Amino acid sequence: MKVIDTDISDVKIIEPDVFGDERGFFMETWQQQRYQEYGIAKDTVFMQDNLSSSRKNVLRGLHYQYENIQAKLVYVLQGAVHDVAVDIRKGSPTFGKWAGVELSSDNQRQLYIPAGFAHGFCVLSETVMFAYKCDDIYNPAAEISIQWNDPEIDIKWPILSPVLSEKDKAATALNEINQKLLPDYNISLKK
Repeated sequence: MKVIDTDISDVKIIEPDVFGDERGFFMETWQQQRYQEYGIAKDTVFMQDNLSSSRKNVLRGLHYQYENIQAKLVYVLQGAVHDVAVDIRKGSPTFGKWAGVELSSDNQRQLYIPAGFAHGFCVLSETVMFAYKCDDIYNPAAEISIQWNDPEIDIKWPILSPVLSEKDKAATALNEINQKLLPDYNISLKK
């Protein structure tokens, strides 16, 4: 397993060991002890697994929850996405900064996103099957959407005209969100 740092120290790209031959391949998508030995998801207990399917040019995000704040381990089962994590932790030296990476069924990379980050992805392939592990439950009543194209965050998305949900079309700029609804910098230290 190889762990790659991003521009935000807490966000990690993971390249799991993949064992392949003419029959196909085998890989572990999560093994708690090994990931924790690499400093990923220390003391994290994943509580929920999610799977989504989307078509080309769909952009989902940027989403976070102000209650049941989640750390996530995300990866692609089929297809490809450009995946992004945005630091929204009040007091963080990287507040408003983002890290992004292409995740695909070809490169088999994963992205670890600690608690206190907004998350989003856009679909690069014709379709995608996207999986993620979360360390807390989904709470739709506490979910907030941040504008995918917020100029202050300035994410370099690889698509110009994404397909958005109504919720994401009505998203708020990060600087317009009530500070009480943003996680504290030390949230990832508590989880």
